[in-house]
Amino acid sequence: MSNVIIVGDGPGGLGAALFLAKNGMSVTVYGENKTGMHWAYLYNYLGIKAISGTDFQNVAREQVASFGTDLRETRVDTVEKDGENFVVTAHDGEKQTASYVILSEGKGAKFAKALGLAISDDGVDVDRNGRTAIDRLYVVGRGTKMQRSQAIISAGEGAATALDILSIEKGEDFCDFDSPPKDE
Repeated sequence: MSNVIIVGDGPGGLGAALFLAKNGMSVTVYGENKTGMHWAYLYNYLGIKAISGTDFQNVAREQVASFGTDLRETRVDTVEKDGENFVVTAHDGEKQTASYVILSEGKGAKFAKALGLAISDDGVDVDRNGRTAIDRLYVVGRGTKMQRSQAIISAGEGAATALDILSIEKGEDFCDFDSPPKDE
């Protein structure tokens, strides 16, 4: 069982996966690497002068994998709430259970709709940490801002969601801050 399953492997999903896996959570990301990023070129991502969306995705996927994220290159057929947990069924029939689910599924919001979440013209109704009305179910990325989608916003939403989950798990506010290496 994963602690967290993320449906969607664009900047929002991978941003959440990075912070979660880096801090010891068991994370599985489902996605077919078909994000809209492959049709983007980024000149507006802080800290990066310019990069193709495909190159960005490759770097991001390698980075989250280096922290132990399980990247599954397959689509998801269903996401269901089962008591205290969630059951995610992949297209190949594999089922996984998790304590938390993060949907980063783009503007279609297929699973958010199937789970009965409130959706307006602006997107899925979430709080500032990506929390939905369903306990331990989060939505990040384009699904929350249908008309204002940017890779850096999606990645930031993923990071905020991850910090919220880490804070819940640790029972106190959690901040992921890395210090530079010390000279020896």
